[in-house]
Amino acid sequence: MRFLAAWRLIGVCLLSALVWQVQAWRYGAQLEAQSAAQAQALSQQSQVALRQQQAQQDKRLALEQQLSAIDQQHARELSDAQRHQAALRDRLATADVRLSVLLDASDSASGCAMPAATAAGGVVHAATRARLDPAHAQRIIAITDDADNAVIALRACQAYVRAIVR
Repeated sequence: MRFLAAWRLIGVCLLSALVWQVQAWRYGAQLEAQSAAQAQALSQQSQVALRQQQAQQDKRLALEQQLSAIDQQHARELSDAQRHQAALRDRLATADVRLSVLLDASDSASGCAMPAATAAGGVVHAATRARLDPAHAQRIIAITDDADNAVIALRACQAYVRAIVR
């Protein structure tokens, strides 16, 4: 009986060791599967983050190119306007062109009434005009030059804001 009890005790110990080993194998396999799943999830997350970063970088590069094109267009418009204004100033200085203003012949309040019709022997049928002094014309051209530059700068700012907001 003692012998049988000893064998039973040995059998129970062996069975416990075998069950213990099987449990260790099962838990090891589960841990390995969890580790592989976690590694795969981390890999997917890093790929998604990399794609998002690349998309943001592409977007930023496109915006920089668009802003560069806007800046080049602004510089070109400004240069063209300055060249045009310089040519106009030169033409005014050489008396190639003169600035004049229309006079209102019907305005009696001004104190210097102009004849409404041209003289009988005249060939000019246009409205009465008065020529401006070249110095005043130069100042007027300078003012319009500043205004043109302001309009060009405003357009450039608006294009910049539109590009940024998109």
